[in-house]
Amino acid sequence: MCGRYASFREDQQLADEFAIATVADDVRLLGPSWNVAPTDGVRVVVDRPDAQGEVTRQLRVARWGLVPSWAKDPGIGNRFVNARAESLQQSNAFARPFAVRRALLPADGYYEWQKLEEGGRRPRKQPFYLHPADGGPLALAGLYEFWRDRTKADDDPDRWLVTAVVITRPASPELERIHDRQPLMLTPDLWEAWLDPAVGADGAAKLLLAEAPRLEAVPITDAVNSVRNNGPQLLTPAAVDPPGR
Repeated sequence: MCGRYASFREDQQLADEFAIATVADDVRLLGPSWNVAPTDGVRVVVDRPDAQGEVTRQLRVARWGLVPSWAKDPGIGNRFVNARAESLQQSNAFARPFAVRRALLPADGYYEWQKLEEGGRRPRKQPFYLHPADGGPLALAGLYEFWRDRTKADDDPDRWLVTAVVITRPASPELERIHDRQPLMLTPDLWEAWLDPAVGADGAAKLLLAEAPRLEAVPITDAVNSVRNNGPQLLTPAAVDPPGR
């Protein structure tokens, strides 16, 4: 489950790291966030045709929570925050975008909650911040989709809603002590194949089991539990032992 992540790198730094040709105007309106949550606007890296019809790498904004093109109401996106890698090609919500509309969601790290074995009815959960050990960017594999609001006029700039979903997979042996699932994270050598719209579902499926970058798991305070809290203080290590000690 990936339900929160941090994305605070500057747009230009992301443009350099992901070899982005175009940064959309609305991207610059998104400030840094240490507590990105579902329904938020998020930055997505996509390979799409530009105004001249040439496929270029672009940094754009999408709402987190995929709304299928066939949906009657955009509220369904609240259910599609994550997509399981094991069933992508069988899902009527994800099969089509998996074949032609794949994206990367740049992140600096993500959060996960470990259930602690304690007495009582409700187990306590310890939040962790998981981030690349080398300080590099994380590229969360995702999908994006376009939804047409039929109540708006053809010349209304808000008639199209762009949404995205994060793909998850079973957790690696190193991380399963914290949670049994993790986001699909792709290393730079796989970005081109993942984003290329000419690579179909069969080619993309080969990347679903790609080895993830090495991550550090840092225990933090439960301040991250509230979406109202946002800032670098959320990453401050808590005075607890990491799992396995």
